[in-house]
Amino acid sequence: MTAPVFLAEALDGPGLTLDGPEGRHAASVRRLRAGERVDLTDGAGTVAECVVRETLKDALRLDVLRRYRVEAPAPRLVVVQGLPKGDRGELAVEMMTEAGVDVIVPWAAARSITQWKGDKVAKALGRWRATAREAGKQARRFHLPEVTDLATTAQVERLLTGAALGLVLHEEAAEPLSKVTLPVSGDIVMVVGPEGGVSEDELARFGAAGAAPVLLGPTVLRTSTAGVAAAAVLLSRTGRW
Repeated sequence: MTAPVFLAEALDGPGLTLDGPEGRHAASVRRLRAGERVDLTDGAGTVAECVVRETLKDALRLDVLRRYRVEAPAPRLVVVQGLPKGDRGELAVEMMTEAGVDVIVPWAAARSITQWKGDKVAKALGRWRATAREAGKQARRFHLPEVTDLATTAQVERLLTGAALGLVLHEEAAEPLSKVTLPVSGDIVMVVGPEGGVSEDELARFGAAGAAPVLLGPTVLRTSTAGVAAAAVLLSRTGRW
């Protein structure tokens, strides 16, 4: 059984104390006991392999076995996700995090049924980020994905302009995603439209920014599953899988 992963900011010293919400979860929910293995990470590539020395009410005292650093994968995979309706946004974030997507950009697309406005923005972003954090720990990711602020179409255009490769999933594209030539470094930015798809205006603007429309397959996937399916194709072709 693999060791559970918890997030911690301070990883220096021969012994560590895991407290706060992470320590409470480890001690009270997971009920970890002396002698059991635990991995701590700062979410940015640093890892401390530990063994539990003592369990407190809401914390663990740990002995560090070794420390090491995991390099960030390349090329980076950035998915621009058109806002799905309901809780399918969290589902998309969870699956893309488990697959290995590096950056998730929530996008207020023209055809998004869901619109984040006012107080909804902070609450929705909080849910997406919490989902990414928990899914990352479950998947034993030592580089947690970044969930950016809500992006406009103009901001997505700028993101595509600076990418090593820009792609837009589109059901009428001629070129299959599996045949696209991929870069060995830099950012691959892939745009996934909402339930209503990418509008003609958005498609034209993204094309002018250098993005190519690509076809994922013969079937039409839901927006919440299209991102992870496309990520699987790209991650396997780049050698990251």
